[in-house]
Amino acid sequence: MSELPELETRIMAALERIKAGTATQSAPTEASDVNASALEAQVTALTVKLDEEQTTNAQLEERVKLLKERQDGKLAELESNVDAGRARSSRMDRELQRLRQVNAELRDINGQLREALSEGVSEPHLVNKAMLAELEALRATRAADAAEMDAILEELTPIIEREAADATG
Repeated sequence: MSELPELETRIMAALERIKAGTATQSAPTEASDVNASALEAQVTALTVKLDEEQTTNAQLEERVKLLKERQDGKLAELESNVDAGRARSSRMDRELQRLRQVNAELRDINGQLREALSEGVSEPHLVNKAMLAELEALRATRAADAAEMDAILEELTPIIEREAADATG
C-alpha cells in the first residue's frame, strides 16, 4: 500500500500532462480557425482584385483593338493616297515625256526647214511636217497642262471638302 500515494501522484501528474496537452491542442484549433478565416478573407479579396484586373485587361484589349482598327484604316487611306499620287505623277511624267519628244521633233523639223530656206529651196513637205509637229506640240502641251491641273484639283478637293464641312458643322 505504500505504493498507493506514489501511484496517486503519478496519476495526478499524468492527468495534469493530459490536461495541458489538451489545452495546447485546443488553442491551435482556435488559432487555425482564425487563420482559416483570415486566409478565406484574403482569398476573397484577391479574387475581387483578380476580377477587377481581368475587367481592366478586357477594357484595355478592346481599346487596343479599336486603336489597331483605326490605325489600319488610316494606313489603308494613306496607302490609297500614295497610290493615287503615284498614278497622277505617272500620268504627268508620261505627258511631259511626250511633250519633250514632240518639242524635239519640232526643233529638228524647224532646223531642216531653216536649212532649206537658207539654200533657197522651198520644201512644202517640210512646211507640212513643221505644222503637224507644231500642232502635236500644242496638243502635248495641253495634255501636260490638263494632267497638272487634274493633280492640283485632286489635292485641293479634300481640303475644300474639309473646309466646307468645318464651315457647316
